[in-house]
Amino acid sequence: MTSQQPSAARAAEREDVLAKARAAKAVAPVLATLPTPAKNQILRAAAEELIARAEEIVAHNAEDLAAGRAAGMSDGLIDRLQLDAARIEGIAGGLRQVAGLADPVGEVLRGRTMDNGITMRQVRVPLGVMGMVYEARPNVTVDAFGLALKSGNVALLRGSKSARRTNEALVAILQDVLAGHGLPREAVQLLPCDTHDSVHDLITARGLVDVVIPRGGARLIDAVVTNATVPTIETGTGNCHFYVDRAADLDSAIEMLLNGKTRRCSVCNATETVLIDAALDDAAKLRIITSLQERGVTVHGDVEELAAFGAAGVVPAEHRDWAEEYLSFDIAAKVVDGVDGAIDHIARYSSGHTEAIASLDAYACREFASRVDSAAVMINASTAFTDGEVYGMGAEIGISTQKLHARGPMALPELTSSKWILEGAGHTRP
Repeated sequence: MTSQQPSAARAAEREDVLAKARAAKAVAPVLATLPTPAKNQILRAAAEELIARAEEIVAHNAEDLAAGRAAGMSDGLIDRLQLDAARIEGIAGGLRQVAGLADPVGEVLRGRTMDNGITMRQVRVPLGVMGMVYEARPNVTVDAFGLALKSGNVALLRGSKSARRTNEALVAILQDVLAGHGLPREAVQLLPCDTHDSVHDLITARGLVDVVIPRGGARLIDAVVTNATVPTIETGTGNCHFYVDRAADLDSAIEMLLNGKTRRCSVCNATETVLIDAALDDAAKLRIITSLQERGVTVHGDVEELAAFGAAGVVPAEHRDWAEEYLSFDIAAKVVDGVDGAIDHIARYSSGHTEAIASLDAYACREFASRVDSAAVMINASTAFTDGEVYGMGAEIGISTQKLHARGPMALPELTSSKWILEGAGHTRP
């Protein structure tokens, strides 16, 4: 065997991925034609089974957490990985919510009758085999299953090695529910995660996999988008900004800022940069910084700029801080020249996820909303509201920051394509 040849282990891993992709492709027609009542029954049954087996899930999750801590995993990633009874109840609640949503499959998007009598309509159809590549958030395993099932798709899931035991337990439970309802277990499958090569195998399985959705950090997303030969829906990292305007209600602005930063710092809608209007007085500026520090948030910024109004304990910011998705109790702080300065800073550094403004000035709010080019813009609201469940979509598959097909929280409609159906009566075209 030469060095260019794959090892036996590598060849086995690749075949495992492709075998599961072939099995997924084979059962895709079953999922595509599954009636809505059957989908909803399965989703509700899966929710109940997850709660009934919560102790089992938590026990497997504890093994992953112990391994993660031993490997030096950050507190933010540990928080993403951890499951308890309350979080499992929340995951189950997401499945119930999806069960209560309208089924997008078969929805008529548009149609008409031609002059020659042929009727035509464009209807929603499943994408087919949906691959997911994601990091240490085992809730995504269940979210992806639920949204894939309701939209008539098969889910091929490539989670992270750090969540291996938890994901295996979750997928086994979901497969048990499918089998108990007479459906193939292959409707949801977990791919090997020992090496990054399995990601490559998934994203290049053209003809077997219909779409791949990466969900995680910038490096993961860039690697998938750059190397995939399978069509990709790009989700984005969350370098989310919160701008405090000169016309803000300061008490309310600080409350929204703290909510966006500290409610759950490890999620993509967490506030990562606060922009402070230069026109605010020094006491107001200082209060913004100290409010963060009093809640345990480390502030990064231009030390001289922030010290000018009395801020202390600031970590000197490097260039990368302005584009950083910290996913921790850290935040970048910058003084900007009004709403124009905030918009310019966001245009330069934003990941296009969510930006927010606190202001009672209608003009400033309109300018911010119309000129900021991100998937979500919050006016006098925390960045934490960018969430599929909050939007009434049920569990989301991710937040798309691209501009094609899907943007913002992606749920059921975004997991469908369409086809045209024309119905004639022996018509021929002259």
